[in-house]
Amino acid sequence: MSFTSFVFYAFLPLTFAIYWLICYPQQGKRVASARLWLQNLFVVVASYVFYGWWDWRFLILISITALWAWASGLYLSRLLNMKKRKWVIAAALIVNLGILGLFKYYNFFTDSVISLLGMFGFNVHMSSIKIILPVGISFYTFQALSYVIDVYRKNIEPTKDLVAFFAFVSFFPQLVAGPIERATNLLPQFLKPRRFDYPLAVDGCRQMLWGFFKKMVVADGCALAANNLLNADSDMSSLSILVGLFCFTMQIYGDFSGYSDIAIGVSKLFGIRLKQNFCMPYFSRNIGEFWRRWHISLTTWFKDYLYIPLGGSREGLAKTIRNTFIIFAVSGFWHGANWTFVVWGLVHATAFLPLLLMKKNRRFVGTTIAEKSILPSIKEIVGMASTFAIVMLGWAFFRADSVLQAWQWLREIFIGFDFRIVPLLRKGVPHAVVWSLLLLICEWFNRKERYGFARYPKQSWLRYTIYFSILFLIVFNLSPRQTFIYFQF
Repeated sequence: MSFTSFVFYAFLPLTFAIYWLICYPQQGKRVASARLWLQNLFVVVASYVFYGWWDWRFLILISITALWAWASGLYLSRLLNMKKRKWVIAAALIVNLGILGLFKYYNFFTDSVISLLGMFGFNVHMSSIKIILPVGISFYTFQALSYVIDVYRKNIEPTKDLVAFFAFVSFFPQLVAGPIERATNLLPQFLKPRRFDYPLAVDGCRQMLWGFFKKMVVADGCALAANNLLNADSDMSSLSILVGLFCFTMQIYGDFSGYSDIAIGVSKLFGIRLKQNFCMPYFSRNIGEFWRRWHISLTTWFKDYLYIPLGGSREGLAKTIRNTFIIFAVSGFWHGANWTFVVWGLVHATAFLPLLLMKKNRRFVGTTIAEKSILPSIKEIVGMASTFAIVMLGWAFFRADSVLQAWQWLREIFIGFDFRIVPLLRKGVPHAVVWSLLLLICEWFNRKERYGFARYPKQSWLRYTIYFSILFLIVFNLSPRQTFIYFQF
């Protein structure tokens, strides 16, 4: 079930009403405990309906993943022998990553082996089984794994409440495309009674509205423009490729961060607070800051569970560089079973390398752009522009069907020098640029907030005028509906 489907528009209010009716009235601790268990059970059922709407068979996989992680956590809590604990954590990693690898990378590795053998003259015709990729498998697998690893590290006590744990793994707002939640933040919220918080719910509705605008107006509008510019086999100029990449840059941001805003907003309706996943990344002043602002839940996951265990930056410059390239390559491969994603990750690692060598990779930590003024300084403008350019050109590998196609686009930009304006008149391009600039302006004035619509006019007439204007754009936007990009990951 997609956030932008009519089914979801009926599913959400019905789920919201039943969810809160279950816990009222509360009389005594025993009744409250029973109602909490029932409320969590309803969350699991609703989440399974939400996820099973795509394909009920996917429910088997998420159930196995959750049950294995829960049982592993309980078993780890009973073991004192370090060697046995290592065997348990290894088994948990093998099972969960094995399921992820089979469904996400089987077809990729099979096709890669056939192509490699073909290069050496071996014409192999393997009866490759095309396995369907379950929606969101990378997200809930990493979420379950983080719980087991945290229990192994004794950062969290394992829970015996199977229903609460299943609610943690399958909570429907963030199930399909994140944020990837940690058990230390989300699980305790399912273990204690929740009361309806009206201000929190209102803030959630506002964040949902902003997320729908980013997805259905900006991202879908930019998708139309990017497709018209980048899918053209002929009549492509250097300028049209640049504008096409700009539109895709805004599309993927509006699409993914829009999903996160909707997910966080929906969660607030249910009294659940999720972690921030994006923090105005296109205002970053270097590539290091970009990755502290982009897909924060995944970046911190790789840092805590891969980069630091590899040694992080504690074992000298050479190993720090090695670990950096590993984490970016793995991050790229996490995004999809295609060499384009690996190259995309390595491009970012290469852009990050000068910061490591100059020991400037931790610059701008905890600082706000133009903190004491409305406009940025010249130095900040240069930093933001250069970082945006690197990120935008890097998205060429993310958007292209092959590394060769991405290379041809970049070659045309830097060597072709064909700046004909005619291709820019294609359908959707002017609107995409306007909506993108509107998004960036709104986020600039909300750069100190948690999302781009957090600040709002105090005058009720102006506030509701803005609300209904955005709602009008969402409802009457004529851009073709696009599937969320990160559903494929």
